[in-house]
Amino acid sequence: MSKDKYFIIDFDSTFTQVEALDELGAISLQNHPEREKLLDQVKQITDSAMAGQSSFSEGLTQRLSLLQAHQRHLPQLIGILKEKVSDSVRRNREFLQEYADQIYIISSGFKEFITPIVTEYGIKEENVYANTFKVDELGNLTGFDEQNPLSLDKGKIKLLEQLALPGDVYVLGDGYTDYEIKEAGLANKFYAFTENIARESVVAKAEHIAPSLDEFLYQNKLPMAISYPKNRISVLLLENVHPQAVELFRHEGYQVETVNGALSEEELCEKIKNVSILGIRSKTQVTRRVLEHANRLMCVGAFCIGTNQIDLDACLEAGITVFNAPYSNTRSVVELALGEIIMLSRGVVDKSNLMHQGKWDKSAKGSFEVRDKKLGIVGYGNIGAQLSVLAEAMGMEVYYYDVIEKLQLGNARKVNSLHELLEKVDIVTLHVDGRPENKNMFGAAEFAAMKDGAIFLNLSRGHVVDIEALVQSIKSGKIRGAGVDVFPEEPATNNDPFESELCGLPNVILTPHVGGSTSEAQENIANFVPNRIMDYINSGNTYGSVNFPNLQLPELKNAHRLIHIHANVPGVLANINQVLAKNQVNILGQYLKTNERVGYVITDIDKAYDKQVVSDMRQVPHTIKFRILY
Repeated sequence: MSKDKYFIIDFDSTFTQVEALDELGAISLQNHPEREKLLDQVKQITDSAMAGQSSFSEGLTQRLSLLQAHQRHLPQLIGILKEKVSDSVRRNREFLQEYADQIYIISSGFKEFITPIVTEYGIKEENVYANTFKVDELGNLTGFDEQNPLSLDKGKIKLLEQLALPGDVYVLGDGYTDYEIKEAGLANKFYAFTENIARESVVAKAEHIAPSLDEFLYQNKLPMAISYPKNRISVLLLENVHPQAVELFRHEGYQVETVNGALSEEELCEKIKNVSILGIRSKTQVTRRVLEHANRLMCVGAFCIGTNQIDLDACLEAGITVFNAPYSNTRSVVELALGEIIMLSRGVVDKSNLMHQGKWDKSAKGSFEVRDKKLGIVGYGNIGAQLSVLAEAMGMEVYYYDVIEKLQLGNARKVNSLHELLEKVDIVTLHVDGRPENKNMFGAAEFAAMKDGAIFLNLSRGHVVDIEALVQSIKSGKIRGAGVDVFPEEPATNNDPFESELCGLPNVILTPHVGGSTSEAQENIANFVPNRIMDYINSGNTYGSVNFPNLQLPELKNAHRLIHIHANVPGVLANINQVLAKNQVNILGQYLKTNERVGYVITDIDKAYDKQVVSDMRQVPHTIKFRILY
């Protein structure tokens, strides 16, 4: 872009994340008995003026009257505002410095607190236009210079007319007064800045949206701090993923779309186009066919423990990393299992149902303590192991069976076969994964091997149990109580009906796949999975990925990072280094990890490099994906 371009940047909620007068009020009214009421009034006036719904000049007078501010409050305000500079502004300090002659801060705020903030980022003091306070003899901020055009309605228009900038003008701001500059014909383009707040009346008028300064720079081919604007990373979250995950992704600058329920393969094939990150829970199937339509997909996040609903091999072949939450809901599932064991042992559900029918059945018949009972855990992973510890603390005798050798915790005892376990214990609980070979692993033969009158729980995967065999075992009395949280066929949404032969059977607890559905677990998952994904996107870390070679990388400092994913065949690393050598690139660090299918090479290089290297890296034979981090 040539040097005859001028950039007008607003201050409040654009250069900074907040409205400065709102922050000033929080300081000046700190000890006022009606502080919250007054602050709310100030905010309402601000929002109304910024949305173009009321007179700015009148609102400014009203706000200053409500604030009851003093000069001594300004240093504290400046300190707060310095910590509230917008993230994308912080990142792009070099742009602000390089184009300082062409950047103007034009704000309806006040120079007294604006100038100390923006000049630290290279903005020239003479290019800062804002109001100034009137101060009485006691230091009270009583008003503003009424001769300043920025104190008037349509003040920014009046100022731009006075400035008569000799070139194209681009305006970046969040308020209606910023849009008015373009409306008046004094700007070539207006960008509604939505990183901190999106005002509907402003966004509706804007021809261009800038979720960050990065996007503004990207659209105008200006130098920016990152290689790819984060707002161009689109996130699709299905199945009611916790709002905390939505907030984390949006705070990072990503564009987020949410869908309440699961999507069919056909629906997902259409929806996955141009999506960078897909977040699902247990119902959505990410198949090879879906991935064939995923033209921009970088990551899949499973907001749950299991990943059997995802074709991990197809993801690997496409260079798509998959992350899950292997520990985040462990405690929740364990607590539900323990609760159901106690309730089934006491027949609580049937007694409760009778009470609701007005029937009083006070009896100890069929009611037992869990102390001294033998608990058999099938699958001694994270959940099974923690369950064994808590069950033992309640006085139960714990046995477990797992096809993989696991270290037992406490006094838990390993048995050599599933049938040995079933013959020995009073209660059987399944905590296996959903791999295809586990389908119907528990059927008529397994129920027949259990003790008469045993209790059975499945809180793992629906397809691991033959439901018909379980139903017959309950009806025959072989199984005297069952708790089932997962089913071979489950409704896609909460509005769809649930049907099962288990419905209506005595001493059976049916729950709608809520083993991990506690507020604590969902919030833990909603923090864990996005942070793993964002760490991968921002730094290349694959630590914790379920399908990629795991690499934990050092922080990227004063370098660029080349991320190369390729088929694991001989010679690729040599070819990569030949490309770097040919382009005279200085390597600062290099990291390699492979599995049987792919290789993952990270190369940190000097910031000064020939741009041809990017094209050449993409042409290396057997390349699956390549990207660069700045």
